[in-house]
Amino acid sequence: MSISLAHTLDFARQIAYEAGQITLRYFQRGITVEHKADESPVTIADREAERHLRAAIQAAYPDHAVLGEEDGLTGSEHATYRWVLDPIDGTKSFVRGVPLYGVLIGLLREGEPVLGVIHIPALAETVAAAQGLGCYWNNQPCRVSSVSSLRESLVVGTVAHGYERYNRSEAFQRILKRAGLFRTWGDCYGYVLVATGRAEVALDPAMNVWDAAALLPILSEAGGAYTDWQGVPTIYHNEGIGSNRHVLPELLSLIAGEESS
Repeated sequence: MSISLAHTLDFARQIAYEAGQITLRYFQRGITVEHKADESPVTIADREAERHLRAAIQAAYPDHAVLGEEDGLTGSEHATYRWVLDPIDGTKSFVRGVPLYGVLIGLLREGEPVLGVIHIPALAETVAAAQGLGCYWNNQPCRVSSVSSLRESLVVGTVAHGYERYNRSEAFQRILKRAGLFRTWGDCYGYVLVATGRAEVALDPAMNVWDAAALLPILSEAGGAYTDWQGVPTIYHNEGIGSNRHVLPELLSLIAGEESS
């Protein structure tokens, strides 16, 4: 059954806001932090926010599947529509009281992302987009920057070390050498900066599908691109680059080692 992406985007914005309000009840409150099998942190705020999102989606779209970071997949693997949730992207920032964390909601149709919302509760910022409908920052249209050179670019990254684990250390160093400015405003907030024209590149050497599902439609509708480190637009390659698109060819050349100065 087809859906109205415009109506669904409004719904996704609303439930992202509601989940964000749940996280704020625990933000900077010194809550207990647990660790999952992969040593990543999780809190009661993550779990409560995801439960709220799941309940809202299942009430409004009972035939849709839901995949969340905390509770896995519910619904049919063969459902036409699958929601992909990260209730707190940037839990490490969240537990340290840093406001650069977000609620991520993506919607896939036949496995391809068609809608995305990033809500930054502590900063009251929301970036939302759906296929063919444009990208909006706090309900106003937004676009990526027109910067066309890495020398003039702000590059942001979730991490500034550890790239060697993903065989990306040399590429990362070449990017750092070329970039006009580098900052570690990472997790989903880095992609918010790119989509709203405040940064040109966001880098992640490791991504899960729930980290990425919202990003591709947002950056595409803002005029940019979300790709893997080979320039393929996908949410399934466990790595990610968000860019304003203009600097992507130069970036990919550096990653490939074709330029070093």
